[in-house]
Amino acid sequence: MAEANPPRGKMRFRRNAAIENFALTVKEMAQMLQSFGTELAETELPDDIPSIEEILAIRAERYHLLKNDITAVTKEGKILLTNLEVPDTEGAVSSRLECHQQISGDWQTINKLLTQVHDMETAFDGFWEKHQLKMEQYLQLWKFEQDFQELVTEVEFLLNQQAELADVTGTIAQVKQKIKKLENLDENSQELLAKAQFVILHGHKLAANHHYALDLICQRCNELRYLSDILVNEIKAKRIQLSRTFKIHKLLQQARQCCDEGECLLANQEIDKFQSKEDAQKALQDIENFLEMALPFINYEPETLQYEFDVILSPELKVQMKTIQLKLENIRSIFENQQAGFRNLADKHVRPVQFVVPTSENLIRSRAPFFSSKHGKKTWRQNQSNLKIEVVHDCPEKRSSGPSSSLDNSNSLDVLKNHVLNELIQTERVYVRELFTVLLGYRAEMDNPEMFDLMPPLLRNKKDILFGNMAEIYEFHNDIFLSSLENCAHAPERVGLCFLERKDDFQMYAKYCQNKPRSETIWRKYSECAFFQECQRKLKHRLGLDSYLLKPVQRITKYQLLLKELLKYSKDCEGSAQLKEALDAMLDLLKSVNDSMHQIAINGYIGNLNELGKMIMQGGFSVWIGHKKGATKMKDLARFKPMQRHLFLYEKAIVFCKRRVESGEGSDRYPSYSFKHCWKMDEVGITEFVKGDNRKFEIWYGEKEEVYIVQAPNVDVKMTWLKEIRNILLKQQELSTVKKRKQQDQLAEQDKIQISLQQNDEDPCRRWLSYFDEATMSNGK
Repeated sequence: MAEANPPRGKMRFRRNAAIENFALTVKEMAQMLQSFGTELAETELPDDIPSIEEILAIRAERYHLLKNDITAVTKEGKILLTNLEVPDTEGAVSSRLECHQQISGDWQTINKLLTQVHDMETAFDGFWEKHQLKMEQYLQLWKFEQDFQELVTEVEFLLNQQAELADVTGTIAQVKQKIKKLENLDENSQELLAKAQFVILHGHKLAANHHYALDLICQRCNELRYLSDILVNEIKAKRIQLSRTFKIHKLLQQARQCCDEGECLLANQEIDKFQSKEDAQKALQDIENFLEMALPFINYEPETLQYEFDVILSPELKVQMKTIQLKLENIRSIFENQQAGFRNLADKHVRPVQFVVPTSENLIRSRAPFFSSKHGKKTWRQNQSNLKIEVVHDCPEKRSSGPSSSLDNSNSLDVLKNHVLNELIQTERVYVRELFTVLLGYRAEMDNPEMFDLMPPLLRNKKDILFGNMAEIYEFHNDIFLSSLENCAHAPERVGLCFLERKDDFQMYAKYCQNKPRSETIWRKYSECAFFQECQRKLKHRLGLDSYLLKPVQRITKYQLLLKELLKYSKDCEGSAQLKEALDAMLDLLKSVNDSMHQIAINGYIGNLNELGKMIMQGGFSVWIGHKKGATKMKDLARFKPMQRHLFLYEKAIVFCKRRVESGEGSDRYPSYSFKHCWKMDEVGITEFVKGDNRKFEIWYGEKEEVYIVQAPNVDVKMTWLKEIRNILLKQQELSTVKKRKQQDQLAEQDKIQISLQQNDEDPCRRWLSYFDEATMSNGK
């Protein structure tokens, strides 16, 4: 009995050691799981799909290895429970009791450790399930985003291609070629639209599965749908526009053929051929047939064509039309004169007076009216049946002289330039007259006591808000600018100088445009009142006051279009340099007005925005918050949903705002922005290229304490912003260098003055010290 205890003690020792080892294993297992979880949460993720897939595969493999380790630890714990000793029945009661208690304690310890392992495994499985779902969604989002970006690039490429077909000028062959290109583009777009629909359906599927980036996916789907609609509508509109333009060209082609046939007929009607009554009657019938055929072309006006075909005629087409009509009118006039002679010949069979057939050059010099009123006006639809004209065979007599081509091209640029200049002056007169009508028929009537009963009381003191500085604009145009333009009627080279001399006066439009939102608020509130209706009735206006209040905004935009047209036909001419400078000035004015409209819509900025210097640019961007430590982390997956920010670049700062979504009528016309933060440009830095997207760049503040990844709408916008930011930073660097140099110069000058003072004071000081020593010595004596 004495020798039975030592083996039992050894077994107890081994059991305790096994339990301790098992507890240590459980602890190490917990540390491994925690370390793996931390690694998953903090490890930077790559920015390409193959690398992401590789990391997911590696992590899945590690997960399964850890699961095997957990299974092994659980098995080890269960074996320990099985191997616990049962108390010896032959031992003493006290020994059995003691052993039982110890085994029970060991069993509880192991069971507790097994419970911990089970809890860890449950928590680990739950974490892995969530992580796996997140990572799968992360990969899905990358693939969706990649498909989205590829589609956007392709759609923008097609949109740019169709935009190149916007110019509907040129010959009928060129227009026909553009129609063919558009058809090919339409075929390519069908396949692209099918891809877009597939990506949209994919996005809807992700959204239905509760993807964490739900908002971004829905936004991308809406963008794709919007771009697809734009592409379809643009191609459709371009097809209609080109088709209508082609019809007009066909009409002009038929008119030219008619003109050629008339000239051939004139050339072939030689007097010697008509010696019999039958010949004269045939010639007379040919003339009547020609006049019937040519009448619709002679009677056409450009405005009628524009209305009939619903297309804006270019100045070139208008000139071509007028030239052909002029030729046809002269031919018709000659034929009408000949008719009398041929009728006499047919009746009396006498030799008629021989008529001289003028050449095409003589035809164009004739000052017959462009549009005949003798036969009345007919519309295109009424005369369609008369326009089935066959191609006339070349007449040797006509083709040998060949003056018509020189007729069509002679002085064409001067004609076009004068046409645009005339339009500029005529529309200016109309504009001044309309402003006067509004000021007299509406604004002045608000002070008329007889109209007070028709006005709401609160409207009476809103006159200055409703009309802004329209009176100032009217006085400038009526008293100064209109007469200046009229003086250029016979001197197109002075138009550019006319605008440049009044460049500063046009700044009054900025004030008008800035007041426009307030004006429209007043109009929407009181537009139905009897006062406005009565004023409109008296003026016999078809449109309401709001249409006339928009006239200054439309006019300031119209100037740059007319200047572009003038410049187009004035290259290498006198005054073209001033014209180009005037165009740039008006474009700068439009940009300044537009920027100021956005600036006054900023709310929440504490301070004066004008102290930030001149606004250089403004625009909307997608923005992500970046990190100094670089790539995406698990906890930053939400960065896939960008912030939509409107950036304002000033000379001294860059301001970040959020565009507010307003509701109500007119809310989409004028923006509204909530101020977020402002960075001073002397603390700003940029990183021009961000991996993965050539539209992105970084703006960071200080020592990269804050980093924003900014995505522009396209590469051109990005490069323009980078150029302007670089210019500001370079100017700041130059100013800083100059400032430091001045400070150094000032310090050097101060040092010189100090040294000079010290040198000047040295001798007197010594003299006083010497005098003091001498006085001391003499006193001591």
